[in-house]
Amino acid sequence: MSTTAAHPARSAASLKTVLTGILPPLAMPFSEDGALLPGAIAEQIDLMIDRGVRAVVVGGSTGEGHTLDREEFTAATQAAAQAVAGRVPLVAGLIVNSTREAITRTKLLAGLDIAALQVTPVHYLFKPDADATVAHFRAIAEATGLPILIYNVIPWNYLDVALMLRIMREVPGVIGMKQSAGDLRAVSDLVAGVAPHNLVLTGTDALLYPAFALGVDGAISALTTAVPGVCVQLWQAVQAGDHKSALDLHRRLGKLWDVMPHDILPACVKYVQHRQGLGLYPPRAPMSKLSADQKAAIDRALSALPI
Repeated sequence: MSTTAAHPARSAASLKTVLTGILPPLAMPFSEDGALLPGAIAEQIDLMIDRGVRAVVVGGSTGEGHTLDREEFTAATQAAAQAVAGRVPLVAGLIVNSTREAITRTKLLAGLDIAALQVTPVHYLFKPDADATVAHFRAIAEATGLPILIYNVIPWNYLDVALMLRIMREVPGVIGMKQSAGDLRAVSDLVAGVAPHNLVLTGTDALLYPAFALGVDGAISALTTAVPGVCVQLWQAVQAGDHKSALDLHRRLGKLWDVMPHDILPACVKYVQHRQGLGLYPPRAPMSKLSADQKAAIDRALSALPI
């Protein structure tokens, strides 16, 4: 894929103005036997755009992107691009274990309207050193011609602040990152340390409000998918300086977050979406479905939110 296959005019500076606010990762609709249902993606995107999101992400953790093979990843991204139809930017997520696979998957998207890639560090047993990590992101950026967001989420290959700043400094194609651990000091240091054109996004659902108050550029997280409208309201309240309203929403969102078991988080997100009128789709095996008690707890928390 060459630079011209996607957005030749989208520089890091221009993306700084559009990849901000609430950027939910799509939940993947599966059948009971685990087959991907690309045709069911559109209703979710329509709901999100109706609620005021600024972009959508396909292939993230909330979307069980780690379970998608190449063909499914391509089909899901094609369906998302068709449903988005240019209304908001589309980000493609890569959760893979090699530089080669990241490049191969991106080339399968040639011709689609992709604003950026969201790329994890490798996540299997072996951890590359800092130089190899920089080379990984550089090779993907150069081979695909697409802007990259580092998806800093892998616990045993978690990139520290210094390394993320180094990657953004040395690889112009890396335009920003998403910080997914509950470390507000790291968020603060990143916001203070990045170049003006770089993005700092949060993926920590329990800390959306304090991260917004610290000056991050937006959020890509499970709650932004589950209740996009509430997260948009929270973002807008902080941007307007209405911290009383923001803190109230933060506390009510926290009650929802606390009753969403994290080991089955995608299943929880799909149930919350269903409570807002979307189809109910199971997680992909071996992830379990919600119990009746878990659904009831989520329903109680949802009743206190302006969804």
